[in-house]
Amino acid sequence: MKEVKVLRLCKVSICLALGAFSLLTGIDNFIDYDTNYQFVLHTLAMDTVFPVSSLKWRSISSPFWVEVFYGLIILGELLTGVLLLVGTIQLVQSVGDGVRFSVAKRWVYLGCTLGFLLWFGGFMLVGGEWFKMWQSERWNGVESAFWFALIMLAALIFVGQPEDNAKGFGSHE
Repeated sequence: MKEVKVLRLCKVSICLALGAFSLLTGIDNFIDYDTNYQFVLHTLAMDTVFPVSSLKWRSISSPFWVEVFYGLIILGELLTGVLLLVGTIQLVQSVGDGVRFSVAKRWVYLGCTLGFLLWFGGFMLVGGEWFKMWQSERWNGVESAFWFALIMLAALIFVGQPEDNAKGFGSHE
């Protein structure tokens, strides 16, 4: 039983760290709005991609749409953080009850999935591939987004593993 509780506490800790990271990222973008607004502006404008790119027709320079994209990013970061922190609270409250702990994981599933969609779907797919962010020497966030997406996916997989009747870390022997 102690091993099960240790594994659950590991899951709680990871959720807490990811929730704090996501929430802090969203809050920082709100407080220091212009810094990352410039990132979004230049990514969407495609003004620093390879000069010979024939894909610049995809660029968006409308301040309205830049604000919309940036607002969605901040909203996604904040919502990811809130979902993960709600999940953390729910997990802590049910750490001694396997059934309740499993049910509480739904918040973590939602938070990690939203985080994955934001950093993989939003930054890597939309920013990196559609707007060719990877071609920019200054405004390339693909590598950072990759690590955030990977961490969210790893946490989703780890937290999703059952821990009841475990003999050690996740073993069901």
